[in-house]
Order: sequence, then C-alpha cells, then structure tokens
Amino acid sequence: MSDLNRALTDIRNIRRQVAQTTEFRGYGPFTLSATAVLALATGALQSYWLPEPDAHPGTYVALWLATGVVSAALIGAQMLARASRLHSGMADEMVQMAVAQFLPAALAGAILPFVLLHVTHSAFWMLPGLWQIIFSLGVFASCRCLPGPMVLAGGWFFLTGLACLSLGDARALSPITMAGSYAVGMALVATIHSRSAKEASTDEDKGF
Repeated sequence: MSDLNRALTDIRNIRRQVAQTTEFRGYGPFTLSATAVLALATGALQSYWLPEPDAHPGTYVALWLATGVVSAALIGAQMLARASRLHSGMADEMVQMAVAQFLPAALAGAILPFVLLHVTHSAFWMLPGLWQIIFSLGVFASCRCLPGPMVLAGGWFFLTGLACLSLGDARALSPITMAGSYAVGMALVATIHSRSAKEASTDEDKGF
C-alpha cells in the first residue's frame, strides 16, 4: 500500500509541475471585457450617487468592493468552465495554481480598506492607488502561467496606482481613477488573452 501511496504522490507532483509550466487558458476574453464595462458603470454610478466620496468612505468602499466581488464571480465561473474544456484532465491543478497565485493580492485588497477606515481617515484617499498597485502585484505573480505580454497589464496597473498616489489628496477618489484605470487595464488583459487564444488555435491547426 505504501508503494501505491508513493506512486500517487509522484503522479500528483508531476501534474503540479506540468501545470506550472503550462499556459493557463481559463480566463475568457469576453468576461474580462465585461468587467471593464462594469468598472465604467460603477464609475458612472459613483459620479451620480457619490459626488463626495471622501465624506462617505464606507459607501465608497462598499461600492467598489461589490464591483470587485461581482467581477471575481464572473471571471471565476467562466474560468472553471473554460479550464474544464481547454485543460481537461489538468483542469483542477491549473485552476488551483491560478487561484493560489492571485489570492494573496485579492486578500490584501479586501482587507486594506478596513485598515484605512479604522486607522486614520486622513489616509483614506490613498486607497484607489494602493488597490491598483496590489492588483498589479497579483498580475505579476500570475504572469508565469499567462501570456508573456501580460506584464504590460501589470505595468499599467502599477503606473496608474502610482499616478493616483501622486495626486496627494481626495482627488484620487474621483470616479475616473478607478473606472478609467480598471476599464483600460481589463480591456488590455482581455485583448492579450484573445490574441493568445487565436495564436494557440492557429498553431493547433498547423499541427504544432
């Protein structure tokens, strides 16, 4: 029985190693594009419903965290479906790897606003910039299993985060700082995945 356990452990280790060297194709361009549209819609809602976000930080956090949760749910649902179809027997390992790579950034982004709300209100304006920088670190952490150009998306979020912080005051809470940054960034992510999928399809048709 011990030999069987060792064999099963070796198989699991081999599957994990293969997953780590295989490009993850579970992210769907259409859903990624939908999250870009969702970011723009949330920005428009903030502009209409919350013209002074610095006076209502809790509402601001709830609005954008809800948007993040909905976006994550959409991406996660399609990720599971696509991974099962495109990675077949390796789907579980590929999904687990993708989640593990981005999860630390997601948790940090979810916890950060509550820390800022309870520590000091004067630093709350930094939230959008810090969110974008944390998101960029999640993208960079995931790059090893994503198409090479994905580093451009990570760089975009990192630079927009720094730009938000450079404003130095409540202007960083403007709808455009979140809506614009995430809409453009997620559209870029969707484009990169779409081009990668087309290239992979072309290679398969050629027999490569």
